[in-house]
Amino acid sequence: MSNTRKWFASGDPWIWMIGGALTVSLLMVIGLIGLIAVRGFGHFWPAELIETKVRTASGEIEIVLGEITDTETLTPLQLQDTDLAGQADGDALTSRAQFKVGNRDVFSSDFRWILEPRRIETRVPDDAIMLERREYGNFYGYLVNIKRDGEVIARGDNAFDELKAMLEKNRAQVDELEHIDRYEIGAINYRLEQARLDERGLEFNRDKISAREYQQRMAEIEAERETARAQYKELREQRDALMRELNRASVTMRTADGREKEMKLSNLIRATRNNAMSVFEKTGYYLVKFKEFVLGYPREANTEGGIMPAIFGTITMVLLMSIVVTPFGVIAAIYLREYARQGTFLRIVRISVYNLAGVPSIVFGVFGLGFFVYTMGGSIDALFYPERAPQPVFGTPGLLWASLTLALLTLPVVIVATEEGLTRIPRAVREGSLALGATKAETLRRIVLPMAAPAMMTGLILAVARAAGEVAPLMLVGVVKLAPALPIDGEFPFLHLERKIMHLGFHIYDVGFQSPNVEAARPLVYATSLMLLFIIISLNLTAISIRNRLRERFRADSD
Repeated sequence: MSNTRKWFASGDPWIWMIGGALTVSLLMVIGLIGLIAVRGFGHFWPAELIETKVRTASGEIEIVLGEITDTETLTPLQLQDTDLAGQADGDALTSRAQFKVGNRDVFSSDFRWILEPRRIETRVPDDAIMLERREYGNFYGYLVNIKRDGEVIARGDNAFDELKAMLEKNRAQVDELEHIDRYEIGAINYRLEQARLDERGLEFNRDKISAREYQQRMAEIEAERETARAQYKELREQRDALMRELNRASVTMRTADGREKEMKLSNLIRATRNNAMSVFEKTGYYLVKFKEFVLGYPREANTEGGIMPAIFGTITMVLLMSIVVTPFGVIAAIYLREYARQGTFLRIVRISVYNLAGVPSIVFGVFGLGFFVYTMGGSIDALFYPERAPQPVFGTPGLLWASLTLALLTLPVVIVATEEGLTRIPRAVREGSLALGATKAETLRRIVLPMAAPAMMTGLILAVARAAGEVAPLMLVGVVKLAPALPIDGEFPFLHLERKIMHLGFHIYDVGFQSPNVEAARPLVYATSLMLLFIIISLNLTAISIRNRLRERFRADSD
């Protein structure tokens, strides 16, 4: 036998092949995560503001100020689609840069492609300012003056420091305003709605209670309503006073081409001179922006702001799904392996379970909409919430139905993993326990299930990984573009299963494909994708840690 044949017979080539394939796969995963991280989290770093003079097709000179977000090289064939068609030098390539010029309310577009041959002169001005706004995206330009009640209070070199101080004060007032809108007024609206529902409930049950009790409870409801209205009026006056104070000041900015734009300070978040910032200042800015992205609420049709509601909704839904799918999957696996009579029917059931794992997820969404939402939810509303008709409570997509749909979708994964774990337990272990006088139930509870616990956790890990990334079925059973309230808050019953939620997967789809400003939202797609990966990895690592502890505990008990 030749050396080559001996080498192949030893199995070493297959080991090297498997190791090489694993290395390539690992490098591809690391590269993908790295690309997403650079494209996504690099968005929060304050970019250099560049002012360039551009010669237009008509020969006029135009001044453009903004950030360079992308560059690309055009071939002579691609150049024919531009105003430089016919001017290409043989096979020479031409570059162009994408400028984020902002000022959407002035230019009607955030981005602009500029050909390198059209650029005449470029500079990096230290006095160029980037204003982050609550509406219409960023504004790039130069500060002219600051006004209060229509009178100029600052201009020149000291105006920028004054602007930053005023914005810092405004930020505290805006936070107070948002707290009033989101929490305090929201709580009062919830109380008023509960009073209305209590009143309708009394009307439904009027024939079951005495007239005296009816009048007493109606008086209590009316007193609660009047108290809530008085508190709402007080909060409304406080809110209006804050708005008047916020709208007193304004700032006047000048674009690179000389146009002036006056804006209320209430619409501004922060002002920065990116070109004059040190590395430490840029790092601080980056950390603040990243914190706002993780903990903030979305704005501007989800193209600006944070993704906290989507993170919260994703984690809540996955946890609820895990609570539901784990016991049902484990019980089904135990019955199939330990109690069901082995035969043709059981083989058909197992084949059905395996095939269920391959059903397209959108089919589960349609089933969840028809069975969970319309059938179960509609029945719950008819039995327990007749006073809310025709407005549905559980008869509409919500957190509960999204979690149950995902539980149904991932149930086969948990069943198969748990059953495989039960199969690997030696028969002698069961027989030894029974020989020592333990019943079948005691053997199952004290011997078999602890030994199969790592396999159960493996099934849960696979279920979480699949459920967290699903999008298609969730669009039908409870996930929306923008949820007005979180599913968990301080109002009884604290966990609101009927509420609609936001989800990171759907947020990625919405921002990437349904956004009115795709170019501006593209970095958020990468950043949100990385956050989704991080959440999935965190949940899986938690489950793996629990699984490893169970293994160590069982080994210690065995010893």
